[in-house]
Amino acid sequence: MPTDQVRLGRKRPVPSCPNPLFLQWLTELRDHAKEKGLKTQYVYQKAINSLKKYPLPLKNGKEAKILQNFGDGICKILDERLQKHYLENGSDAPIHLATSCQRSNKASSRSMEEPHKEPSGNGGKHMKQTQKDVRKEKGNKKKREYVPQKRSGGYAVLVTLYRYAQMPGSKGFMFRNELQTEAQPLCDKSFTVPDLGSKYTAWSSMSTLILKDLLVKTHSPARYALTEKGLALAEKLDEGKDQKHAEEKSEEESSGHGPGVVDLTLEEDEEGEKEICSSKSSESITTALTVNQAKNLDPVSGATGQSQALETGKTAMGCHLLPGSYDIVLCVDIIETTGGSSGCKQELVKELQRNGVTFDIRKLNVGDFLWVAREKVAPVPGQLRPPVAKELVLDYIIERKRMDDLCGSIIDGRFREQKFRLKRCGLHKPIYLVEECGSAAAHLSLPESTLQQAIVNTQVVDGFFVKRVQDVKESAAYLTIMTRYLQKLYQNCTLFCHSRELERDGENEREQTENLSCSLMSFTEFNYGAIKNKCQTVREVFARQLMQISGISGDKAAAVLEHYSTVSSLLKAYDQCSTETEKEKLLSSIKYGKLKRNLGPALSRTVYQLYCTRGPLT
Repeated sequence: MPTDQVRLGRKRPVPSCPNPLFLQWLTELRDHAKEKGLKTQYVYQKAINSLKKYPLPLKNGKEAKILQNFGDGICKILDERLQKHYLENGSDAPIHLATSCQRSNKASSRSMEEPHKEPSGNGGKHMKQTQKDVRKEKGNKKKREYVPQKRSGGYAVLVTLYRYAQMPGSKGFMFRNELQTEAQPLCDKSFTVPDLGSKYTAWSSMSTLILKDLLVKTHSPARYALTEKGLALAEKLDEGKDQKHAEEKSEEESSGHGPGVVDLTLEEDEEGEKEICSSKSSESITTALTVNQAKNLDPVSGATGQSQALETGKTAMGCHLLPGSYDIVLCVDIIETTGGSSGCKQELVKELQRNGVTFDIRKLNVGDFLWVAREKVAPVPGQLRPPVAKELVLDYIIERKRMDDLCGSIIDGRFREQKFRLKRCGLHKPIYLVEECGSAAAHLSLPESTLQQAIVNTQVVDGFFVKRVQDVKESAAYLTIMTRYLQKLYQNCTLFCHSRELERDGENEREQTENLSCSLMSFTEFNYGAIKNKCQTVREVFARQLMQISGISGDKAAAVLEHYSTVSSLLKAYDQCSTETEKEKLLSSIKYGKLKRNLGPALSRTVYQLYCTRGPLT
């Protein structure tokens, strides 16, 4: 049988496009959008595909609205192009020529098909091999090294830690509070206050720095130090900034503008540079301040010499506040103004306002009232918000108790825990402000004698100062008098910031005011360290367990912790005892409190039974 010859290619010719001009204009719009990288190129491509499938001629752009992917915008563009076409070529100019359509079809199909063609023969294999090599090279390409942007949070932290590490006698690490304070002038964003509409601050970059192995975070409270990798990067950043600043300065001098020309973009950089003193004066002043701070003395005798030293160099411990540069502000816990008996709580605020007391309502993690020395800050021209003011906590903290609240806290165990937390908060002048309820005390679930005994024990045994008042007005009056007293006491004092871990040993107020200098904790570090439900160490959990035993106060628990800091160490000591009697008396000779009394055999036996009895206690 005769075989039919095989026909190659298409069996029927492609029909001509009935709307060539519309297709040409849409193609031009698509190509123009593609050059600019606009996403509208995909919209035009969909319209082109729909137009190619439509077999009938269109008189204008409005008729094209029946097609898929043709909206009002595309139809309007086609009508405008059509009007322009008629103006240039006459109102009877043809718009349905097949030749132009075929030309545009061939051009568009060629442009669409060319990228997908694969060369044949050895050339094709060579091309494939080359593409594989290129992909392999891209895969093996090293990742770009992480470099934080200038004046970002990560940049400010790295440069600050590097400069601090270069100081003589530096610890090699910084705490969160002092790191934020020192790094703030080098950063445009705030380390504590997020921008409007955002929950992130400049401090949020710390997780990235730790993840990139540039920083290491240890201990509690947290200590931040540079790794070897971070030290190298920070050195480059610091050198780059100094070099750029020197180049800008030399350009100004060469141009002859001098100080007459003000560049607002360099204002913040120059402020940051002013805070970095010259290397020679920095070394001598920092060393002097470090030694004198340990003694809580002024670095230089005399007011003039002191101010000059503090203005030219920074202390090794972080921030400082000169006399007259801060205000004494009363801080009121937000719980004292909302919830519960809101009438009485609002009355306290109104009384403080009548007395003209400067106060601030905020969340306090321990205590109800305390005082801070807040730095006076002025708005900076060109910035939306004023700089973040430094705040140092004075040594006085007040826990306010009504008789009914005292009764409830004794019953549920909060009273002992609150006293323990107040003693460990880092402030050395805790005060209990007790309000009498008058006739309401007769209806409490505990007898009045028990409450009075608890108040006396708080003052005599626990060492708190107790102030007894009759009502809310007297409480407000006492807070007013205390505020004015502290304003007078600290009016000539230079305040230095010290860390919680570097607390001074018990110095009296007279020594501080005579030397005109005080070492105080920052409010941020104080409030963070007083969080009730934060992640606790094994030692803290052991202390809380001991305080749940009847008869063991905070002093007694602290005395036990001095000898046995964890449950494991206590159990090992019990295992080393040879007899049962020796185990029961293991803790009896431990001294506690100011009078150094023995813990006693009864409490020692109770602790032993709690931790060494197998099965339930009877």
